[in-house]
Amino acid sequence: MTECIFCRIVAGEIPATRVQEDADTLAFRDVNPAAPVHLLVVPKRHIASLEAAGDDDGGILGMLLLSARRAARAEGLSEGGYRVVVNVGPDAGQAVFHIHLHVLGGRPLDWPPG
Repeated sequence: MTECIFCRIVAGEIPATRVQEDADTLAFRDVNPAAPVHLLVVPKRHIASLEAAGDDDGGILGMLLLSARRAARAEGLSEGGYRVVVNVGPDAGQAVFHIHLHVLGGRPLDWPPG
C-alpha cells in the first residue's frame, strides 16, 4: 500500500507528530485539526475502512479504541471528555481509505456533529 498516506506515515516515509504508538497502532496529530486536540489513530496494518474490515479484524478494531483512549489520556482529555469518530465511506466524509479514528477534544463539542 505504498500509495496510502497513512501506510507511509506508519512506515516513517512521511513525517507526523506521533502521540502514542504500540505494536499494532499509531496515534498522531491531524495536520488539519477540527478541534484544539485532533488526533488520528490508525492500525499499522492496512484496512481500507470499517466496511472493509473482516470478522477476524475484531482484535485490531478493539485495539484502535484502546489506543484512542491512551492517546486521549496522554493529551489530558480524560477529565473534560473527548469524541471518537469513524467516518465510513465518501458520503460520511472518509477522505483517506485506511481505517482511522478521529479523537477530538480540548473544547466543548456540539451535537449533532454534522
